Amino acid sequence: MNQAEVTKLMSQLRIAIRPRHRNIKNIDGPEGRLDKMRKTVTALVKHERIELNYQRADEARGYAERLISDAIRHGDCHKPTMEMADYWLLEKQLVHKLFKVLVPRFEEYKVSATRMYKAPKEYPGWYRKRAVLELRGNPYPSLLPNQSNNRNLLHNVLMDEAKKDYRREKYAEIAAQLGPEAVGVPVGEPVAASSEQPKAA
Repeated sequence: MNQAEVTKLMSQLRIAIRPRHRNIKNIDGPEGRLDKMRKTVTALVKHERIELNYQRADEARGYAERLISDAIRHGDCHKPTMEMADYWLLEKQLVHKLFKVLVPRFEEYKVSATRMYKAPKEYPGWYRKRAVLELRGNPYPSLLPNQSNNRNLLHNVLMDEAKKDYRREKYAEIAAQLGPEAVGVPVGEPVAASSEQPKAA
């Protein structure tokens, strides 16, 4: 057995998985809990970014990662993988998206296929942790702010010069209000007289 076949013997999940599933209560019992997870995984594959409760997002993330990982490892010709995809994806056209769109996108990834962020809590309101769960490479704008601040861009240069001019004007106003002490003239020393002599009457 070569090295390529050895890597297919076990799932290669790149996220931390809890040893026990979360206690997500449902009036329909364990079957209702699984139905909720299936709806969440289906929505994630369909929309590629969803916002939901933190516990539900964290639990569904593991199922989505395992589904994508097995699809990458075995492909669409593996019967157990196809049965698992058919079970977790309630909309059957998403099975085609899983193998034809997501597998080529993630097969060369060295990181997890999903990302999860904590979402702002509603205030005032009932306290409940929220999260945003998304697939990497989705077409939506990034949720993280762009930290790269290029000072050489034209609008940044103009803004810096405008700030400097504004500060000069403010400092001049403050100096005029404070009087001679603001320009460094010690208290008690006379101010230098003007070079022009007063005209005799």
